[in-house]
Amino acid sequence: MDKVRTPLSPGMRMLIDLGPLAVFFLVNSYAPGLQIQRVISATAAFMVAMVGAMVLSWWKAKHISPMLWITAALVLPFGALTIYFHDQTFIQIKPTIVYTMFAVILGYGVIARKPLLQMLLETAYPGLSAKGWRLLTINWAGFFVAMAVLNEVMRHVLTWDQWVTFKTWTVIPLTLVFAMINIPMLMRHGLQLEKPEDTPIPPEG
Repeated sequence: MDKVRTPLSPGMRMLIDLGPLAVFFLVNSYAPGLQIQRVISATAAFMVAMVGAMVLSWWKAKHISPMLWITAALVLPFGALTIYFHDQTFIQIKPTIVYTMFAVILGYGVIARKPLLQMLLETAYPGLSAKGWRLLTINWAGFFVAMAVLNEVMRHVLTWDQWVTFKTWTVIPLTLVFAMINIPMLMRHGLQLEKPEDTPIPPEG
């Protein structure tokens, strides 16, 4: 028998999607030791928090979204490489790979006229028309390309602590603002939500 899925509240969805990154930032900020020791501690905490987010999602909704699976599938091996080699580069390039992967997947969906974003986000946008999904897919694909480029630039020009701050306090607001900018377009193409501001965002990179 299939498990009955329970819709997640906006707050719980935010906790699951962005909580691991908040843990990463906090541990990096307050863990003692040299920079590389803080890198290792923060990365290990990030990996544990990602697994915790998946468990919480299953517990609350009896479901783990495809996008959360994809993100975790990259966080865990790249985190392990960071810890094993004592090299922060692996965890820093992980967002670039996540963003690039999503951009390629969505770009292919646009070209092949397949609703891949709809499959990834599932029932997150009730009532949205096929044209609305296509426009939203194009918008998010472009956003992911821009974020991949931005992350590559920032990881080369910023120190480790500056990059962690950028990842937490710039990337998240940018993503939220971009999601909000899309709301008027979504409403014009049939989106049916009591609170359009509660539209979900993809997990962080």
